[in-house]
Amino acid sequence: MAIQFHQTSKEFHLYNEQISYIIKVLENGQLGHVYFGKHLTDREDFGYLVEYATRDMAPYPFEGRSNFSLEHLKQEYPTFGSGDTRYPAFELESADGSRVADFKYKTHEIYSGKKEIQGLPAVYVEDDSEADTLEIVLEDTFLKTEIVLSYTIFNGRPVITRHARFACGNENGITLLNCMSGCLDLQDKEYEMVELAGTWNRERHPHTRKLCYGTQGVYSMRGCSSHQFNPFLMLKRKEADEFSGEVIGFSLVYSGDFLAQVEVDNFDVTRVVMGIHPNEFRWELEKGESFQTPEMVMVYSEHGMNGMSQTYHELYRTRLARGKWRDQARPILINNWEATYFDFNEEKILNIARKAKEIGIELFVLDDGWFGKRNWDNASLGDWYPNLEKLPEGITGLAGKIEDLGMKFGLWFEPEMTNKDSDLFREHPDWLLADIRRNYCHSRNQYVLDFSKPEVVDHIHGQMRKILQDAPVSYVKWDMNRAFSEVFSNGNSKSYQGKVRHKYILGVYSLYERLIQEFPEILFESCASGGARFDPGMLYYAPQAWTSDDTDAVERIKIQYGTSYVYPISSIGSHVSASPNHQVFRNTSLEMRGNVAYFGTFGYELDITKLPEEELEQMKEQIAFMKKYRDLIQKGVFYRLKSPFEGNHSAWEVIADDRSEGLMAYFRVMQPPQGKFERICFKGLDETAAYSVQECFGAKMDCGVHYGDELMYAGLSVSDCSSGLAGVAREQQGDYFSRLFHIKKTDVM
Repeated sequence: MAIQFHQTSKEFHLYNEQISYIIKVLENGQLGHVYFGKHLTDREDFGYLVEYATRDMAPYPFEGRSNFSLEHLKQEYPTFGSGDTRYPAFELESADGSRVADFKYKTHEIYSGKKEIQGLPAVYVEDDSEADTLEIVLEDTFLKTEIVLSYTIFNGRPVITRHARFACGNENGITLLNCMSGCLDLQDKEYEMVELAGTWNRERHPHTRKLCYGTQGVYSMRGCSSHQFNPFLMLKRKEADEFSGEVIGFSLVYSGDFLAQVEVDNFDVTRVVMGIHPNEFRWELEKGESFQTPEMVMVYSEHGMNGMSQTYHELYRTRLARGKWRDQARPILINNWEATYFDFNEEKILNIARKAKEIGIELFVLDDGWFGKRNWDNASLGDWYPNLEKLPEGITGLAGKIEDLGMKFGLWFEPEMTNKDSDLFREHPDWLLADIRRNYCHSRNQYVLDFSKPEVVDHIHGQMRKILQDAPVSYVKWDMNRAFSEVFSNGNSKSYQGKVRHKYILGVYSLYERLIQEFPEILFESCASGGARFDPGMLYYAPQAWTSDDTDAVERIKIQYGTSYVYPISSIGSHVSASPNHQVFRNTSLEMRGNVAYFGTFGYELDITKLPEEELEQMKEQIAFMKKYRDLIQKGVFYRLKSPFEGNHSAWEVIADDRSEGLMAYFRVMQPPQGKFERICFKGLDETAAYSVQECFGAKMDCGVHYGDELMYAGLSVSDCSSGLAGVAREQQGDYFSRLFHIKKTDVM
């Protein structure tokens, strides 16, 4: 058992070979945090790590004792107003308006495995031997309310997952005003905080800042996890880099409004809280009712940021993503959006599909514009029946013809939205998530449906189910193209309004779950105007996500690099699109666009009927390459080798788990005059094994056979003029340049 309770010291020790997490029941009955970090040998009493102090102005709960104050103790799940004036993990209000709470240890349970969280996505186990769970029950006897804190530690993984459940036994009820998924108090402030920030078309760029006194953090109040910030934080020691040093990651398995905040007090204690954003959150509980927070996933690494990322990758790929497509090779697709936008008919679609089949593409995806009277973005969202003017035989007819070509068929939906010019809006204006008595905002000519109402979810489910039952649909792209503005649930009570934002996300999750259960063969891909809802919550339902609407290869290097801090590359939707690019109008080679897009799910988004024959031949070569190596890419160990945020050059690699083979991609954005010599050092190889090295495209150079230690410590030359082959150096000149190398163990030296 990886969890021990020491009765004498009243301490819980969660540990495996990599990490320890220690909790102590304090003298006042509340929970104190003792330690989180590298593995410690278990012992009966770690109490010497709990430090007390006498400081002016501090509130003390014990008469005559002035060194025990919650203001200066590290805590496990602190509240506000009972001696601690730092930001709390939770806050509640009783019926008489009192916000004073005192939750003390009542009991606990330790068991093998991990329970599901009802109605919410969460990391799971397939066998109880994979993990152990601790549930600690806290009780406020005056409020007659309990909090159940759940902790799971995974065997062989430096991971702790956490969540909390509030259970009301009070005759008059209570109101939750704030309930974070977890809190972690750390000994000092000598960390740098790394966040993933951006906006539409440049999502998830890593930003680093030194911790300072007060609060710093990231958040969303947009109804989705957002383009602007991701529900993720990393704390790293100043000396930590990609491959060494202490790093702690915090990731929230949730898709709605969130807060991830770091507070440093004036004695250098660092407090991290993460959970549902408290803005506009007010959840009333009657006697017998409970509230469940989302799950927070903490990862400790002593091997730098790559070590942390690789833990998240393996965990989220194998124990968050679910279903048939979790481990199965993803189909190479073509999406018609940038080829046609709204201007298409059946014959135009079939022409693209026929050409796609010729070059080896496996899946055709029909994007926006196939339903209702949808010829632009101002009509018909919510009317999920086929536009027979464009598609005379409907989706069923078109999908059948695509399948007759030997391809699979996929379809775009945006279930959570409507337009004013739609049958749905005309029949149900009160289904809008807006105060329809007042002016309310549109975005992209569309409005948010109130998914907090079960009848709205049921209506959309009925329409989607009919389409998916009638037509052979193998893939669904689920889009969401705007954030919330005026949040109000028409026809519901005042007390309901504080629940709307969270209930909305629960409604989204419930629709996903129903469709997944009814259509387990379908591959779902989540999308939110590109990357506005690229979060762990979505990966539980859709194992891949559209990473960004920006498909430019140069920008995608940065976006995919940042995304890899938390998310496995098997979840990264990455396409080769047209040149010049439709978002930034940059011209890049088809080779470079492919070399970037391989490190994701891979597909195309352009009109292949207008491409010259030589580009179609090149695409055939790309498709054959991806089919050969997609299992390695999807399941291999990913390393960030050189950051695109630190210069003109960047590189990454993926290595098979058994270290038998791998791929390394090198990118140079601008051509320097008289460039310097450049080498890239591999990671994760077998030092004593010999590897053959072959350039995959371009010059297709045989780079010889090298031992693993050579490739990792001396490196592989990627200099412009290093090849020594006639004509190659000139071909390698120019902006937006990339090289891709395959390495494989060999017995030949």
